[in-house]
Amino acid sequence: MSGSTEGDLTKTGMSLKHDREWDYELDRIVEAIEERDASKVGLQFPEGLKRRGPQVADDLREVAPDDVTFMLSGQPCYGACDLDTYLMRRTDVFVHFGHTPMKESDSIVYVPLFSNVDPFPIMEESLEELPDPEEDPDVGLVTTAQHMNRFEEMTDWLEERGYEVHTRRGDDRLTKEGQVLGCNYASADIPADQVLYVGGGKFHPVGLAMEHPEKTVVIADPVNNAVSIAEHDQFLKQRYASVHKAMDAEKWGVIFCTKIGQGRWETAQEIVENNENAYLITMDEVTPDRLRNFDMDAFVNTGCPRITTDDGPRFHKPMLTPGEYEAAIGERPLDQIEFDTFHDTW
Repeated sequence: MSGSTEGDLTKTGMSLKHDREWDYELDRIVEAIEERDASKVGLQFPEGLKRRGPQVADDLREVAPDDVTFMLSGQPCYGACDLDTYLMRRTDVFVHFGHTPMKESDSIVYVPLFSNVDPFPIMEESLEELPDPEEDPDVGLVTTAQHMNRFEEMTDWLEERGYEVHTRRGDDRLTKEGQVLGCNYASADIPADQVLYVGGGKFHPVGLAMEHPEKTVVIADPVNNAVSIAEHDQFLKQRYASVHKAMDAEKWGVIFCTKIGQGRWETAQEIVENNENAYLITMDEVTPDRLRNFDMDAFVNTGCPRITTDDGPRFHKPMLTPGEYEAAIGERPLDQIEFDTFHDTW
């Protein structure tokens, strides 16, 4: 990478084999290796960044002692709730990339991978979708872990343009003020009818819009350089269709996810105790292939909500959230379906 600009994350004081788009905080990792006199180091990346793993291992080999072995986790990883506990127990230092801590731990080095993309040009464009601050100055601000390093700057930027910015830290599952997860939007519980989401992807803002239907959610995506309004109508139609298909179900498979941060035991147990035709199924990775051999009419997923919402259409039988299950068996009106959120840590 030629030249350097403010926020150039390749300038970390180390001679590296590979250029990088994010700050992998190699200094901090090497410091942990030396402090613990580590010989085995585990590296876990989210799915979209696994291809970067070998490059990071190369860079660490350049600066770590020669006797250190680096191991890349091949387990699926979709969040800070999704730790490779097998690898973690068998390494001296375990590094989890791409997410902030869901629960502080001395045994895990969390590297959030802050983005070096400038969010302000797309935020400038997003102002066209927000009301004039002289008419309605209240606006909420939320973002993802990758952009939390610029959150205070983004808040100041909006305030300089006349907005009263409302932010909060959601609950214990969230590390930072203004942060949202794919399963938790408590940071948007603020007194503003407009919420500006700065980040990539549609899933987070659509979930936010569904949990807070009274709010307008404006998406400022600095990665894809696009501005849009979060629409959840199509998403709701998909969920209604799944519930309708499950209304005649007799045998229910109730999934309890054994991943460290995704287990809702009480929820799963309550469903099984109150339905003699419900069967508790435990697994770590919930996939269509793993469920295909179970002779069930429908499934309830008490693990990560995104399994249901993202992958729901891929399952051979209806896959519902706990709230949708209540609607399917007649315990809740269909029009009261809400986005399934997760508020506990482990």
